[in-house]
Amino acid sequence: MNEIPAPGGIADPISLGFNKSAAQTRVVVAMSGGVDSSVVAALLKEQGYDVIGVTLQLYDHGAAVHRSGSCCAGQDIHDARLTAARLGIPHYVLDYEERFRDKVISPFAQSYAEGQTPIPCVACNSEIKFADLLETALELGADALATGHYVSSRLDASGYRALYRAHDLSRDQSYFLFATTKAQLQLLRFPLGDMEKAQVRALARQFGLPVAEKADSQDICFVPTGKYSDLVERLAPGAALPGDIVDIDGRVLGRHPGVIHYTVGQRRGLGLGGSVAREPLFVVKLDAAQARVVVGPREALATRRVRLRALNWIGPGKLDDLAEGEAIFVQVRSSRPPVPGFLFIGPDEAAVEFDTAEDGVSPGQACVFYASDQPRARVLGGGFITSTDPARPAASENRYTRAEPMPL
Repeated sequence: MNEIPAPGGIADPISLGFNKSAAQTRVVVAMSGGVDSSVVAALLKEQGYDVIGVTLQLYDHGAAVHRSGSCCAGQDIHDARLTAARLGIPHYVLDYEERFRDKVISPFAQSYAEGQTPIPCVACNSEIKFADLLETALELGADALATGHYVSSRLDASGYRALYRAHDLSRDQSYFLFATTKAQLQLLRFPLGDMEKAQVRALARQFGLPVAEKADSQDICFVPTGKYSDLVERLAPGAALPGDIVDIDGRVLGRHPGVIHYTVGQRRGLGLGGSVAREPLFVVKLDAAQARVVVGPREALATRRVRLRALNWIGPGKLDDLAEGEAIFVQVRSSRPPVPGFLFIGPDEAAVEFDTAEDGVSPGQACVFYASDQPRARVLGGGFITSTDPARPAASENRYTRAEPMPL
């Protein structure tokens, strides 16, 4: 299922795949104010496309205007304006603050309060950029919406556009785009998918862009202090409920100020002192309903299976066509490579079994499917993790064998 693109790329004036001239092709570029999207706008303008820049104001930028690493706030909007003026293209700033709060920030805070590890960038892409902004682009008469993501889209064997990992895996952002629909992919373009960051920086300098040396943005753009717990406490009062720290057998080891201050896999800052255990302890589970932080040895972090919700399939064919226990590659954190696994589809949810146990997997994270672990591998879809099964359950609980269909 992994297809390698033909030679060429953004330098080809018909690389966007339209059967008309560049001058007759209108492209809206989502300009965040960073170097990547600015280079996309510059490249398309140079090729002769009818380019319109659009920047979204997504949150109250008062505390983040001069903070390095933010995006979609005051300084970034200013930088996007400067870039558009330098390129001589129309530029619009759209106030999406209320939509962003309702669709991204509030769900993030609620998920965090429930002891999960949410990924707001996925929601921002699927609910804001590739939904509301794409609709706005079409209202502006655009043929496509282009972004600065390091991914690729190109035609598959059926003649429809599909999503693929980037050429440079150190920059690949496909993990955050798994929720993109097949219909959206037909209208999206990602010109940087076959480039490396150094090339993009060099192009920014060549075009004389004012953001050529600007630092890259961070994932959680709307947390100016970098402390998620502060945001959660403000938006979800009562979320920081104190409770017990217990081991995997339920024995109380200490107290905590609220599960929102902990993440699965965390080792430092547990506040237990050195005399509680003979070996290092890690957070292995957050039980927000009981206000409990469960800790255990490193091997207790190992996960053999996860259950998923909100499944999105953008691979070839349909989910119904997949074999029971379809062999795929899966990625459960943006910082980790895809690993072999098996996909099982049930009537109400899906499940993934890892070929080899994965550590530190938490509900709320995305589980993304790929055709392989190689550069430019096709993205097949994914879902959000609702629950995990340990790799080494108690003997009385271990009734699973590979020969039986996986229970969901």
